[in-house]
Amino acid sequence: MSQLPPPLPPRTLVISPNWIGDAVMAQPLLALLRAAHPERPIDVLAPPQVAPVWRQMAEVDQVLETPFRHGPLQLRERWRYARELRRRGYAAAYVLPNTLKYALIPWLAGIPQRVGYKGESRYGLINVMHHDDVPPRPMVPFYAALARAPQTPLQPVPRPALQASAEQIAAACARTGLDPQRPLVAFAPGAEFGSAKRWPASHFAGLAQAIVAAHPQVQIALLGSPKDKDVCAEVVAGAGSAAAALYNLAGATSLAEAVALIARAGAVVSNDSGLLHIASALNRPVVAIYGPTDPGHAPPFSDVAASISLRLECAPCKQRECPLGHQDCMQKIAPQQVWQTLQPMLTPID
Repeated sequence: MSQLPPPLPPRTLVISPNWIGDAVMAQPLLALLRAAHPERPIDVLAPPQVAPVWRQMAEVDQVLETPFRHGPLQLRERWRYARELRRRGYAAAYVLPNTLKYALIPWLAGIPQRVGYKGESRYGLINVMHHDDVPPRPMVPFYAALARAPQTPLQPVPRPALQASAEQIAAACARTGLDPQRPLVAFAPGAEFGSAKRWPASHFAGLAQAIVAAHPQVQIALLGSPKDKDVCAEVVAGAGSAAAALYNLAGATSLAEAVALIARAGAVVSNDSGLLHIASALNRPVVAIYGPTDPGHAPPFSDVAASISLRLECAPCKQRECPLGHQDCMQKIAPQQVWQTLQPMLTPID
């Protein structure tokens, strides 16, 4: 008589935030969950634009891409999808977005333990309810706290970590035309949140000139989404004779390829954006430029990292556009100031 196969181990579901940087900063939560339940595979339900980041995390077993449109509740579609999730045998779900509609999915799927923050009054849908501190904690411990019972004092948290293989890096260099033998610096001049977070393109151009003058063999990759293509073109146009060393790759790479190129870079200069947090989680040397946002809320964690902020009286305003119309918090950070911070990081790249 044949024996029945052993039952599959229960799984853990993590429902991703909608922002790339937030997804990166949630990785320590997965590390804590894996340590607590090494027998449980971890799946992540993520929007398609964020899914590639989760695939670079060692703790993730499978990434499920959300089939829902942005905005509408789509209750019928969520109910149908929840039925599919029910068959995967989840023991617990960690709901990272604070919205009601994302909390519906594990409830409809009958997942017994549903962990998250109060958010949009999600009583019943979330049955292990956490409450954020006032003032809010930085993002990494904010997410990591979900690994333990509510009100538990948080122990030291591991820093975010991503991985990129040598094969992935080589393929990305080959497809974008970057020379794998020449030193590489990456710029991230965009910011999905709004223009207030962008260091001026002319300043990035001035920084590029200083880098190329000091390191003539360098390549500078300008990375970002298709929305950042124009601002990256402005950087190239303003770089003068240094423009030959610049590669405008905004919108020309997949997110996975951008991760690989950042992993290859000798240093990264970025606004407060998702690519900054990717660089930090890859442990690249980073110069992070902050204006309307708080550098203490989502700082880089690389071994070699510097945050530049003028800390003006009007900052951090956390607005998409400068409410005063001058954007002094970014305009007054001079290229020379950033170059002085970056220069020691570049000593080994030649």
